[in-house]
Amino acid sequence: MKKGPSPRLLAALLGTSFLTQAADAQTLRDAPAPARGEAAVMLDQLSVEGLNGDTVGYLTKRTRSATKTDTALIDTPQSITIVTREQVLDQNFQNLTEQLRYVPGLIPAQGENNRDQLIIRGQSTSADFYVNGVRDDVQYYRDLYNIQRIEVLKGPDSLIFGRGGGGGVVNRVLKEADGYRVREIVAGGGQFGDKRVAVDVGDRISDSVFFRLNGVAEDSGTYRQFGDLTRYGVNPTMTFLIDPQTTLKLSYEYFHDDRFPDRGIPSQFGRPYRYRDNIRTFFGNPDVNFTKVDANIATATLEHRFESGVELRSQLRFADYERYYINTLPGGAVNNAGTAVSITGYRNETDRRNYFSQNDFTYKFLTGDIKHTLLAGFELGYQEGVVFRQSAFFNNLVTSVTVNPLAPITRTPITFRNNGGSDANARYDLGLAAVYAQDQIDVTDWLQVVGGLRYDHFDFASTDQRTRVTNARIDDPISPRAGLVLKPLANLAVYGSYSVSYLPSSGDQIGNFTQGLVIAQPEKFENTEVGVKVDVSPSFQLTGAIYNLDRFNQRLADPNNPGFFILSGRTSTQGLEIGANGYVTDWWQIAGGYALTDARIASATSPTIVSGNTVGLVPINAFTLWNKFAVTRDFSVGIGVLNYTHTFASSDDTVRLPGYTRFDLGLFYQVNEFVRAQVNIENLFDRRYIATADNNNNISPGAPRTIRAQIIARF
Repeated sequence: MKKGPSPRLLAALLGTSFLTQAADAQTLRDAPAPARGEAAVMLDQLSVEGLNGDTVGYLTKRTRSATKTDTALIDTPQSITIVTREQVLDQNFQNLTEQLRYVPGLIPAQGENNRDQLIIRGQSTSADFYVNGVRDDVQYYRDLYNIQRIEVLKGPDSLIFGRGGGGGVVNRVLKEADGYRVREIVAGGGQFGDKRVAVDVGDRISDSVFFRLNGVAEDSGTYRQFGDLTRYGVNPTMTFLIDPQTTLKLSYEYFHDDRFPDRGIPSQFGRPYRYRDNIRTFFGNPDVNFTKVDANIATATLEHRFESGVELRSQLRFADYERYYINTLPGGAVNNAGTAVSITGYRNETDRRNYFSQNDFTYKFLTGDIKHTLLAGFELGYQEGVVFRQSAFFNNLVTSVTVNPLAPITRTPITFRNNGGSDANARYDLGLAAVYAQDQIDVTDWLQVVGGLRYDHFDFASTDQRTRVTNARIDDPISPRAGLVLKPLANLAVYGSYSVSYLPSSGDQIGNFTQGLVIAQPEKFENTEVGVKVDVSPSFQLTGAIYNLDRFNQRLADPNNPGFFILSGRTSTQGLEIGANGYVTDWWQIAGGYALTDARIASATSPTIVSGNTVGLVPINAFTLWNKFAVTRDFSVGIGVLNYTHTFASSDDTVRLPGYTRFDLGLFYQVNEFVRAQVNIENLFDRRYIATADNNNNISPGAPRTIRAQIIARF
């Protein structure tokens, strides 16, 4: 059974010395409710979370995701940012993409306003999402109701995660049944009809059987015209302590989300079209746009320690996703006269079923005075699904209509049909198998070495439902990883690392698999990084990293062979990242940092995307910092700032998106021992800005000043 918070964690939380913290903590626990305040309730919650002293406030100090072994962040030769549950509750953002805005090196992308999509170190991805280390790669908006923390691992790392992950990955760690009594309700509402409630209930059924249930329901509008969403989910989990060496964990989640997708506004003269006046204006047919996902995800995790000392961790996951979306959207720029813009549309179905089995074996041993943590494992997987696209035909005749951009709503009748070769209609299946090995070597107290290899086998086939022609490809990439950690002091680490990832020609998301893709080699991501990590105190960590990330084999359309590609495209990203997490003092904690990201086209990837261009949606400079100040024992204030220099809507660098600075505010009041009330104000000064884009003519204005309130009750 997991223990409560360690004495050192209590000391970090309370700001007291290590010699006196135990007595102080007990005094605080025994104090009457009015005297305890938020710090005591936080301390109780940390006990409930059962994190063994690894998390305090906005700082988590250990993870197994980066190495598949339980390793301190300071001993991991990789840039990692972890968003804790406390930070999620304090900032009160409504989806995963928004929650990651304060992570250095990450930029939210529009994702056609129907899915999570991120730019990580200059690499756009809608697939590099994981749950407890297992792929969750379907395109949808992920909720945070059942999340213990969010881990962002930057830089390619195929050794741990397999294909993709060129810029990094996002791993959600689920809450689990840990034997602690949990009774929590989070209820909130706000502008634009925002209404949401989440529950978290956990307890023991017996000394060896634990249970936990998380659920959420939300019915909200948005700041955009016609915007609305409905989502709900339930996630029961159970833990069985079979014997002192064996634990079985079971989890099942059903999640439903439907909403109004909105591709934003077009451009004119290389700028977002009248974006200060178009915060709400929708372009398209509001009677048509709709997106829906139903996800069923079941997981079984077995952990066992053999008498030999070998530790087994085996995960088995089945996930079924039924998903489709319908969009009408601006199909081009507003004409020079400002009198016309085209509207197009389509319907896309992307159902998928995932079957994954991950099996890790860890063994710790000595060779002389040298310590080894040896990892070996294998992964088996199978994915199958459909790719079915239908183009919109207005009046059943044409694929676009022209509207006045000052009155851009059209209700012209629309029919959808599969438009031959330009619209996919295929079923696919992907079989994969991987083996990997890694050794973490503590040569001395001040020198650590990490090295490993992974071999993947991808067997992909796609059958066109119209012609019955099957296109197939097999890839067998080998991905190395090497890292070195120097620790001149126990709380100071300097590291260097090298890693490689591959993205098979089936792509980030599995789409229309043409003959040209069949013969295309996988894309390759190669990363070299040097960094430093400092535990300024047990509850405050500073990090810094400089890196070079090259992406090879990007596809350039072959002008002499339509449908085929020249693999001459390449991007190169050089960057600097600084991160800060935790308690600066006992009354001030922070999360955020600074990223300098110079992401460039190194060789042409299309006739319009040429060498020297800046990669789309990547600002050269980004400063993000969230602060929380404990003004009194019961009252705290959160102040956040987001500052981005300008970006381009796409990598052809023709549409410039202005830089901006946005301030966020949070007010927190501990009503009593069991209840906290908070108010969050996003975009405090009501700044008009462009938040993100999908391309040159699907541009999303940022939300105006938005006020949300929330009550957290624990009893």
